[in-house]
Amino acid sequence: MRFSHPDGSTVHLAYCTNVHPAESAEGVLAQLRDHCEPVRRRLGVERLGVGLWLAADAVRELTGTPGAVAGLRRELERRGLEVVTLNGFPYRGFGAEVVKYRVYQPDWTQPQRAAHTLELARLLAELLPQDVTEGTISTLPLAWRTPFDDTAAALARGALRTLAGQLDDLAERTGRSIRIGLEPEPGCVIETTADAIDPLTRIGSPRIGICVDTCHLATSFEDPVAALDRLATAGVPIAKAQLSAALHVEGPDRPEVRRALAEFAEPRFLHQTRTRTAAGLHGTDDLGQALTGRLPTGAPWRVHVHVPLHAAPEAPLAGTLPVLRATLAGLVGGPTARTRHLEVETYTWQTLPPGLRPRTDAQLADGIAAELALARDLLLDLGLKEQP
Repeated sequence: MRFSHPDGSTVHLAYCTNVHPAESAEGVLAQLRDHCEPVRRRLGVERLGVGLWLAADAVRELTGTPGAVAGLRRELERRGLEVVTLNGFPYRGFGAEVVKYRVYQPDWTQPQRAAHTLELARLLAELLPQDVTEGTISTLPLAWRTPFDDTAAALARGALRTLAGQLDDLAERTGRSIRIGLEPEPGCVIETTADAIDPLTRIGSPRIGICVDTCHLATSFEDPVAALDRLATAGVPIAKAQLSAALHVEGPDRPEVRRALAEFAEPRFLHQTRTRTAAGLHGTDDLGQALTGRLPTGAPWRVHVHVPLHAAPEAPLAGTLPVLRATLAGLVGGPTARTRHLEVETYTWQTLPPGLRPRTDAQLADGIAAELALARDLLLDLGLKEQP
């Protein structure tokens, strides 16, 4: 969906397809038919933005098969879908039974990451709608935090500087500007927006900026206004924002709270857990570790679980939608849009507790459409106008 901002720019709203991942080109086409178009129809719009997640094998298949990218573009148009942003964070296997730490490989010290991201950029330049000249790709925030020393940091910066030059060449050749957004995530080298400032200013390219994920922002107890102000002061471009909500937990020492939390501990994804005390931020890599006593219980917890935007978990748990609202207001609620690409990203639908989990494709489409409807209402409340 497209929205007109008071500054005259167009703000794009999409949803990310990593919620129903596919590893092949055929699987991507099936996503469009079985999931994306039904969501569009539920919303009653003629055009729906989708943030494609394309696994490395699917990218190689699309770029290596004559006519495959053009065929994908035709299929998008036929189904009333458009792509201005890609999720380049997971490399492959995002639908595996166990993902956990594997999602951070390869990282930006490894050549496969740079090569994959460049291929995504070239593909996105071909998929952009005819009247759109800018695309964005969210990606891994350099690497998981260990092991990562000065040598690794130099390798990652070098890879991103090289990529920036390649993106300059791509823009000159195609007229399409593709920007990359490093996505801070708890446990990674870049865990917070503050962590992103030094490496991004060292890279020093407007092609390489940040992707602000509101679930990750909330999990690390970042204040949205302060975070966005720091980025603006440092001159760090916000390539895109992912609209998502984390779990907020008051009284994590209470038995009924721990029982409710335990329902969200599952084997597929990491659910980094954080608490903020007078001594600073404390955390564990996964929710199960926090529940076994490795995290202080005297202050609220936040958990990296992408919960549906429109359906907060029942008490005694809560969601962090207020953080999303404040971030969105800071991004597009002012006189100038600080980013033009917004993406709803709740990829955990199938791993949620049974009471929140959709049982059919139709129920999943209902849920995604409800999330997008909420995001649309938030944008309208901020003064943006939906385009036909």
